[in-house]
Amino acid sequence: MHALNPYSDRYDLKRFVTHHSKLKIHIVLNPSGEETIDFSNSTAVYELNKAMLLADFNVEKYELPMGYLIPPIPGRLDYLLHLQEFILEKFNIDKNTKLRGLDIGAGANGIYCVLGSQHFNWTMVGSECDTKAVEIANANIQHTKTLKENIEIRHQENKSFLFKNMIHSDEHFDFTVCNPPFHTSKEEALRGSQRKLNNLGREFDKKDVALNFEGQANELWCNGGEALFVKRLIKESVLYKTQISVFSTLVSKTASLTPIKKQLIKAKANYEVLSMDLGNKKSRILLWWF
Repeated sequence: MHALNPYSDRYDLKRFVTHHSKLKIHIVLNPSGEETIDFSNSTAVYELNKAMLLADFNVEKYELPMGYLIPPIPGRLDYLLHLQEFILEKFNIDKNTKLRGLDIGAGANGIYCVLGSQHFNWTMVGSECDTKAVEIANANIQHTKTLKENIEIRHQENKSFLFKNMIHSDEHFDFTVCNPPFHTSKEEALRGSQRKLNNLGREFDKKDVALNFEGQANELWCNGGEALFVKRLIKESVLYKTQISVFSTLVSKTASLTPIKKQLIKAKANYEVLSMDLGNKKSRILLWWF
């Protein structure tokens, strides 16, 4: 994890419970006798991350209906910390500068916008094509004064575009972020869930897991998977290179990098890939600029 990530050590579950009592029933003991939660239980994971938002980010209220992607706060914060460090060094910007960011595909959780506002005091715009997700994200924003002041969620009505219609002609953003749908299909997403549950020693019930994917198609899979999605990002970013200082996205699969780098070269973009390690999970942040 990034050196400034406050969640690099064990979670302070007792403190979290004082801010969100529903987490308490999900706390269990691991084989070493230490308190933890069952990370294969989506409800437990949701309550943990909700507790983090309530305890550490001055969020007054946060509700996410079943079936929408649960945001893992430590990993999402890690992305933003690495991005901030890169921008400050690349452009010699003071760390107290109030940056402005655009989240492509904010989702119902709107988590990058929430963390950008509450941890960094940035102003954020989140774009989202799912109408219901826009409603959910906006509902959470309304309960906290700083979220209302710092965040705007915009509905992308045309799914053919990623940046178009989301960026006004007179706007400038310091950066973009994106957590792209990295599976190529619902079936691939289900296989990924099966592997995760097997690694956690849990039985896999395809019917039960499938129900959890309701409403998540835009968040978890798309035709061509993450490689094609990021290539689309790069192609369209050329049209907005004077309005955005640094474009960025997560890239989950190492195999995706080869076609993505070819697209970056074709677009004549400068780029850098940052490694991001979260426990046993390895990911990477792709940044590019013109």
